[in-house]
Amino acid sequence: MTKDKLDITEITTLNELREVQKLEESVWHMSAIPLHQTFTALTNGGIILGAYDSEKLIGFLYSFAGFDGKNAYLCSHMMGILPAYRKDGIGRRLKLKQAALAKEMGYEMITWTFDPLESVNAYLNLHKLGAKGVYFKENHYGELGDEFSQGLPSDRFQIMWDITQTCKEKEAVPVDAANILLQMDSDDYKPILTDNYHASDSMERDVWLVAIPANYQSLKEENFDLAKTWRLITQGLFRRLFQHGYQAFDFIHYADDFNYYVFRKQ
Repeated sequence: MTKDKLDITEITTLNELREVQKLEESVWHMSAIPLHQTFTALTNGGIILGAYDSEKLIGFLYSFAGFDGKNAYLCSHMMGILPAYRKDGIGRRLKLKQAALAKEMGYEMITWTFDPLESVNAYLNLHKLGAKGVYFKENHYGELGDEFSQGLPSDRFQIMWDITQTCKEKEAVPVDAANILLQMDSDDYKPILTDNYHASDSMERDVWLVAIPANYQSLKEENFDLAKTWRLITQGLFRRLFQHGYQAFDFIHYADDFNYYVFRKQ
């Protein structure tokens, strides 16, 4: 079956939630969220979606109602897709369906966090959906036991997605060496802070580009110490950028080994 024939539907029953639990454990290799919690979230303003290939559940998206003291929003907490389907655009379809349903329920904003070293998620969130990374949360969840983050700080970008605006791809930003703060060494794949980083006006310019590995999980499997170096250097750089008023605005697919974040000053 092709991706065009996959169905995205709302999860509404306890039996469907049990299937989501099985898929969650398969994707994340950790204990699933308790059924009583997901069912309570679902019946109190939450949205849970399933992606089906015929009768087989191959992806899910879990979100619940949030409130920051002033405004209600939808908090999108977890998305999981089986590895064989991860390049079929299912993540984008799940997010667009989530946004459509959230609008019908009266929400204007959806928020979530993601690992800033995951290129696939960065491209989907910032470029394909048009959302923004507005906060940097250093080691947000502490040490996680899942296979994606084990042994590394759980840094996250906080996404704010204004669903009252049209969801569309952003126009590509040209890559100019004068705007690059962090580069990847082409020989040993190490991160290199450029001379721009040390310039006196480095936190006064409007736009900066920051490289990250194209496939952080593969790099981590091959060289854990190098993966940790990338985590710690980007951690310090992201902290500095957000403290000086920059936000993660876009993401550029650039080369086989690395891609670029686009940061804009707000």
